[in-house]
Amino acid sequence: MSSIKKKAISGTIWTVVGYGGSQVLRLGGNIILTRLLVPELFGLMSLINTFLQGLQMFSDVGIQPSIIRSPRGDDPIFINTAWTLQAIRGFGLWIACCVIAWPVASLYGEIQLLWLLPIVGLTTVTAGFSSTALVTLNRKMEIGKLTRFEMVCQVISLTVMMIWAYFQRTIWPLVGGSLLGGLVKSLWSHRLEPEIQNRFTWEKESLEELLSFGRWIFFSTIAAFIASRADRLILAKLFSFELLGIYTIAVTFAEIPRSILQSVSGKVIFPVISQNTELPRQQLKAKIMAARRVILMIAALGVAILFSFGDVLILTLYDSRYAEASWMLPLLTVGLWPLILYLTIGPSLMALGKPMYVTFATVSKGIYMILFLPIGFRLAGIVGIIIVIMLNDLPNYCIINYGLYKNKLLVLFQDLQLTLILVGLIMIFSGIRFWSGFGFSLANLLQKG
Repeated sequence: MSSIKKKAISGTIWTVVGYGGSQVLRLGGNIILTRLLVPELFGLMSLINTFLQGLQMFSDVGIQPSIIRSPRGDDPIFINTAWTLQAIRGFGLWIACCVIAWPVASLYGEIQLLWLLPIVGLTTVTAGFSSTALVTLNRKMEIGKLTRFEMVCQVISLTVMMIWAYFQRTIWPLVGGSLLGGLVKSLWSHRLEPEIQNRFTWEKESLEELLSFGRWIFFSTIAAFIASRADRLILAKLFSFELLGIYTIAVTFAEIPRSILQSVSGKVIFPVISQNTELPRQQLKAKIMAARRVILMIAALGVAILFSFGDVLILTLYDSRYAEASWMLPLLTVGLWPLILYLTIGPSLMALGKPMYVTFATVSKGIYMILFLPIGFRLAGIVGIIIVIMLNDLPNYCIINYGLYKNKLLVLFQDLQLTLILVGLIMIFSGIRFWSGFGFSLANLLQKG
């Protein structure tokens, strides 16, 4: 077995194990916090994080993928130029948080946003000074070391939140835990790889390479923000922070398969393909498809289980205040399937130096959300919005497949096979549930109608 294959298998296992452990911690902490704090606080924090993510995505120039795929990815001058750019960006993001605080507070009629955005925005400064060792370890596919590091940081952050929330049931525990977790992560990252000493460096050649590849990432992430966060922005404006908090709970569970695949995609699939781009196209395609089939089989099982039993999970773990999330979860979960298909093949386009297809795909998704979210709301309120969100990855998927076709990596037949397997699994699990006397997972939605 080749060294790269061993690293890919090990990296995939560590990614899944790490994500599983992370989700256990996250959901366990989430359940405890929902007992201590009211839904409005989660809705408010979700809105703040949405704007922070938006600023980060609007200024993303693809520093991490540039280091992973670049032949100069181990060059200290190149790495430190990237780190300098990252640090400058961190300060710029915090200034942007201060600038938008008043308009956002006015838009949503919530005065707390005036000071919460600049305070929570300090996490962008600490993140900007994080060591490039985090990217280098990813490039080397030392996923185990990265996973252990990230989980310890998460434990620290959640512990602070829960202890603080026990004594003070305000938004401050959520804010304080985020700030402390970010600070610990940034400081500790510089001890992960002692041989990497980040210092301010500004080399024109390195900067040109970073920005040349990153311009497509920049446009892609702007569109990605609109596509993936428009739901929260609209929900916060049209409905209450309480409903936004409930929706956030549903999204937390629905995105479990997507998050696992996204993590495997970025930490394993993209680096592996980047190291095999010199192979003949058909040989590269065969390697991708062989590994992809196994990954998608596991993902289909996860999606089918969440669709069939997700409502039971919500109603069991949360009190009646969060019951609305029980009908949202099945729809949101099954709607992620086109994205999951993309995540297991799309990185090949990035590795081949063709990020423009990813950009166009994400733009199409953003346009779809802007056009159809208001229509969905007018036709069916929150139900209409959830259905629009459920279908939002179809435009994205179509354009990515055009890019795969142009680069001789189209895998539509495999996609069809795995989609039929997903449908079969959903029918089996739903049948087991129904004949056991528990009805269907969408029963609450039908009763709502």
